[in-house]
Amino acid sequence: MSSRHPTTVGFSLETLARRGGDVGPHKDGWGVAYFEEKDVFLLRESSPAAHSGLVKFMEENGPPSRLVLSHIRHATQGETVLRNTQPFKRELGGRAHVFAHNGDLIGVRDACHLESRRFRPIGDTDSELAFCCLLQRLAPLWDPVEDTVPSVEARLKIVAEFAAHLRPLGSFNFIYADSDTLFVHSHHRKYDDGITRSPGLNLLVRSSNEQAVDLTQSGVLMAPVAQELVLVASVPLTDEPWEPIQEGEVVALTKGMVWARNSEAVVA
Repeated sequence: MSSRHPTTVGFSLETLARRGGDVGPHKDGWGVAYFEEKDVFLLRESSPAAHSGLVKFMEENGPPSRLVLSHIRHATQGETVLRNTQPFKRELGGRAHVFAHNGDLIGVRDACHLESRRFRPIGDTDSELAFCCLLQRLAPLWDPVEDTVPSVEARLKIVAEFAAHLRPLGSFNFIYADSDTLFVHSHHRKYDDGITRSPGLNLLVRSSNEQAVDLTQSGVLMAPVAQELVLVASVPLTDEPWEPIQEGEVVALTKGMVWARNSEAVVA
């Protein structure tokens, strides 16, 4: 979620897990990140969300935020332990950066070469290695001494080129936030019928001038507040007209608005 003003968002991760393919396949951990300015409140467990007392507590006590990311894990690479549980967090430019990936990247260790020890995986997943490689590409933008935020367009270009570089390796849907902007890359994913196809992610824009549909049964509880926001999910959470994000497109979301899009990245 990206919103103009901080809002309280409670995630029923058990409900969201069922929507993603029932509790069974998504039993390998969960995590949720609430941004507050440059920092983030991150919670993760390697146990099933359906059996977590912490999940039930956060449903009603999640802090207000303008940027929220959550992930429910179905393990494809790496054992079921905390170090492999998403979302992942790193520091760059004096800010918290958070990343979560849905998919399976075969051969990512050959495609991603870490040139220094600045960003290193703690765990064994393809997702965390990809995150470290993305930050390595972004680091030159954030390195200047001045405490300034690079332009959305400059960051989007690097994120889109990175996404195009790893797309040939397998399903690569990801959400990435740098405390200022939420970047979303949609690829393809395996559906309940067993067929892999796009869209990998869907997007819904809401305005304070529109009547909001109740999300309670979908696993998302939002405090009523007049503002603008964008929701992104693997599966549409309501019967509203969610927009399927086209395959290979990267969307930059800032303060509850679609700020920029890139669908013509060149493999680099």
